[in-house]
Amino acid sequence: MRHPADGETWKSFDGLHEKFSIDSRNVRLALASNGFNPFRTMSISHSTWHAMMVVYNLPPWLCIKVEYTMLSLLIPRPQSIGNDIDVYLQPLIQELKELWELGVQTYDASKNETFLMRATLLWTINDYPRYAMLSSWSTKRRFACAYFNYDTNSSYLKHSHKMCYMDHRVFLPMNHPWRFNKKSLIEK
Repeated sequence: MRHPADGETWKSFDGLHEKFSIDSRNVRLALASNGFNPFRTMSISHSTWHAMMVVYNLPPWLCIKVEYTMLSLLIPRPQSIGNDIDVYLQPLIQELKELWELGVQTYDASKNETFLMRATLLWTINDYPRYAMLSSWSTKRRFACAYFNYDTNSSYLKHSHKMCYMDHRVFLPMNHPWRFNKKSLIEK
């Protein structure tokens, strides 16, 4: 896959929202977020959070370039933002809802006309702890798997005080050498 347009998510979105996908000028976005310490030292308790919007309507060699990404939020805080990130994201979410539901009159210089541009947020790009903050889904304890949700097969190991996640090879074919079942474990 060279570009997200080649992926299943893009194609299934086009199938579900044909009116949106007819006009190639409608914008598909990704939200990238993370926190960092701007002072490069961990002894100072400070955290700065950013939310970047990435436009995926561009060719693959342009869509991740700095000049085609938009800094939507910059949140300086004395400590980690934690679950308060949704308070800061509210204005961005409202604008994204407006772009999806109503659209915005936009000028197209190549055709010398205005059109109703709509936008959608297709992906978020972040690490697993940031995923927990953005989605309010726990990435710890019993139901840490974002794919299986409540069907996550996990056990608590009382002596090590850690969670152990089973069935992590469930997507492998049954005859794959790395896949094992209870019967093969008993035989060994």
